[in-house]
Amino acid sequence: MALNPGTNLNATPAAQQQALASNYIDFTAGGVGETNGWAQQYLPDLFEKESEVFGNRTVAGFLEKVGAEEAMASDQVIWSEQGRLHLSYKCNTTSTANQISIAQDVDGNAQTTTHGIRIGDTVVVADATATAKCYVSAIDGTDREKITVLPYNSASLAGAGIAVSQTGEVCTVFVYGSEFVKGADGRSDANEPGFKSYHNKPIIMKDYYEISGSDASQVGWVEVSGEEGQNGYLWYLKASGDTKARFTDYCEMSMIEAEKFDGGTALAAHNAKITGTEGLFAAVEDRGNISFNDMTMPEFDTILKEFDKQGAIEEYMMFLNRTSALAVDDMLAAQTTLSAGSSYGAFDNNEDMALNLGFSGFRRGSYDFYKTDWKYLNDLSTRGGVADDGTGTASSSLGKVKGMFIPAGVSTVYDQALGKNLKRPFLHVRYRASGLESRKFKTWTTGSVGASTSAVDAMEMHYLTERCLVVQGANNFVMLKG
Repeated sequence: MALNPGTNLNATPAAQQQALASNYIDFTAGGVGETNGWAQQYLPDLFEKESEVFGNRTVAGFLEKVGAEEAMASDQVIWSEQGRLHLSYKCNTTSTANQISIAQDVDGNAQTTTHGIRIGDTVVVADATATAKCYVSAIDGTDREKITVLPYNSASLAGAGIAVSQTGEVCTVFVYGSEFVKGADGRSDANEPGFKSYHNKPIIMKDYYEISGSDASQVGWVEVSGEEGQNGYLWYLKASGDTKARFTDYCEMSMIEAEKFDGGTALAAHNAKITGTEGLFAAVEDRGNISFNDMTMPEFDTILKEFDKQGAIEEYMMFLNRTSALAVDDMLAAQTTLSAGSSYGAFDNNEDMALNLGFSGFRRGSYDFYKTDWKYLNDLSTRGGVADDGTGTASSSLGKVKGMFIPAGVSTVYDQALGKNLKRPFLHVRYRASGLESRKFKTWTTGSVGASTSAVDAMEMHYLTERCLVVQGANNFVMLKG
């Protein structure tokens, strides 16, 4: 019996080598950069490793270095911050002899009935030209804003050199003690501790990745790797890993950038239940310090003087973009008297720990600083892509964030939910959790792939978190802009 080949059988070798379309993966069909898929009949001549041309693309890690995470069981976190211990005010002098009108406290808050000066207090009254030590003899006015002060060494404030009948907060008054005569009754008016309460609400964040059951089982020729080290020849390993890495970044970026809802009428019309949350930048812009200075030594010392006004935080972590980090390096290199040693108290006095985390330390005045680059401010796809016109002024460069000074260590605050004082990091994340459920970072898989949970012919990967940021003592933070 004869064997007859089919008429289209490719049984005869070609006279020369030919590159046929059927022999290789076509990486161009369908448009530039597009492929016909990973699974083909023939192994192509290509690099098996996918190229990560942007390096490690994640920007998370900031909160891991400076903060902590703690569970919360309610829809909001409330904390109280103690005010200043000592009393100091900006005042106006009046036409009435020895009378002063209190305008605002040292932090710029308007003062009327809330000021803490009492009859019998001894005070320092000072303006640009003179200083007088005085005794408070009377408190008058509709809102108790007028105090009468009697100089110890002069008949009047004018006689002591203090300008009178002036407006515009021309003088400063602060209490340094009190004095009473023998046999005098004790005081009947007490000063209550001053504090302010702040609150923040967690937001719910979600992400999602889906791949069909067929594609989940398809093996390709290119080995892929994810941001978290996973690798293999299954493309979904790459895509799902990227989704998780991106969501991790968004968890941190939201804690930095988020804003509370405050009257956006279009947003309210869309969904009245959207509340937003207060992120780091919003908190510092609201009740912290903004600096438009370059990192030269005189301007750096200006920031230190502001720290002196705010309290006694001795250690700061500096998170800087490339421009500011290089400027600090140049500033330090030009100094011959600057101490390069630090106590590294924020890192359990372990210099190696600080260096392993990417920090370098130096000391200026009574403060220790730990400097590191902040990738989030350099990456072109995040804050590094925000334009800066280079003028360094508040009116023209509000969008460019160049760095942050974050106080290290912990502060003592009153937790209203627990009803007691607690020590907490100045910056930390609170996430919703209970004994049965933690929403810190949830992941789960649904669909028909693997352990089937539904009839959907796909693998569905879900990501969720519910969290907010607590910024305690924002007056000790500094944001570098413009």
